[in-house]
Amino acid sequence: MLNVGRRVLFSLALISLAMYGCRNEHRTRLYELQLADRFRCNQIDHRIDFKNRIDTLNLIAQAYDHGCYEKVLRYGTRAQAEYRQKTFSILKETSNLFLPDGTLIDYVLESYERAFLSFLIASSYLKLDQIDDAKVELRRLDHELMTRLYNFGEDPVNILLQAVLWEKLGEVDESRVDWNRLQGQKGLDESIRGFAVKRMGAIDQKEAIRSGWKVYAIDSFPEVEWNLKWVNSTSGYFSIKPARRFIDACASDTGLRLSAQSWFYKIATRHRNEYHPLLNLQSWIRLPVGFAYGVTTFAFGTGIAVGGCALDGMMRGAGNFCDDAIRAGFEVMKESPEVVRKTLEPDLRHWENVPAAFLATTAEALEDENCIRALGDDLHRRAKRIL
Repeated sequence: MLNVGRRVLFSLALISLAMYGCRNEHRTRLYELQLADRFRCNQIDHRIDFKNRIDTLNLIAQAYDHGCYEKVLRYGTRAQAEYRQKTFSILKETSNLFLPDGTLIDYVLESYERAFLSFLIASSYLKLDQIDDAKVELRRLDHELMTRLYNFGEDPVNILLQAVLWEKLGEVDESRVDWNRLQGQKGLDESIRGFAVKRMGAIDQKEAIRSGWKVYAIDSFPEVEWNLKWVNSTSGYFSIKPARRFIDACASDTGLRLSAQSWFYKIATRHRNEYHPLLNLQSWIRLPVGFAYGVTTFAFGTGIAVGGCALDGMMRGAGNFCDDAIRAGFEVMKESPEVVRKTLEPDLRHWENVPAAFLATTAEALEDENCIRALGDDLHRRAKRIL
């Protein structure tokens, strides 16, 4: 009997030690996770360099993804101030004619980038329970969309994000204004327009505010590809396309999905005369410069081949030096088309670390939203909640 009791006590001791170990392991993992998050936030401080504007914007988006909302506020507000206005320099603008587009020119935020940056800042204020500051920033977002700076123009994506965020903040009248602006956007998918009209009607009927809105980012913004196009081009002599197509718009009873194709359009039409006459003029002036560089490269390669063979003949060589000169000259001549292309390459810089599409829904779970189920498992897995 005594032995049985000892065995029971020994077993209980082992179980207690195991449970303590599990709790301790859980605490250790939780501590490591918290430490990893702080490490990620601190890494933003070490990596950010405001001279590199695109990397800075990408890091601000990364800070938001990691929950480093204080970093978003610190660096996002600074980027707003420093990247907003175009500063003209006669020397830089003139020198830029003889170099690839944008080599000497500081990047200036597109209007949709200014607005999305305001959205991230407003959302960060909301995450930190600074409601009044979030409302102030949302009004700034509205101002950024309407102000005619160097880059200007509204876009439906930011208007949608603004409408949803106003509702989450309980400002239904402000939200109705943005739903109305959304339904009035040109070229908008009719399903999105219909959803906005219904939402306005629901607000007018004094229905409950949809404070339960959730916003998901879907996939990453595609790379931008370009080529030369001499006829039927709407942007100088460039043909600019996304590396993959954007997903279609969708609306259901509980939410709507909208791609960032309107953002891509701003990049693709950057060199249109109607939008930026100076960029359009510079691209046409750069055209003969690019061809001149290409001809010079080809002539230089020809000179290497001819000169090498002439020198080999003068030295009464066996022809080996001539053969090497021809091969070297041919390699240089082959680069002439690439020299032309690099010189004519348009400035397509943009904020890269942004979503390809957004889903706004009031469904309790993502799987309950029809506009996400229709995308398939692959894109479903790439949906990440951001609000």
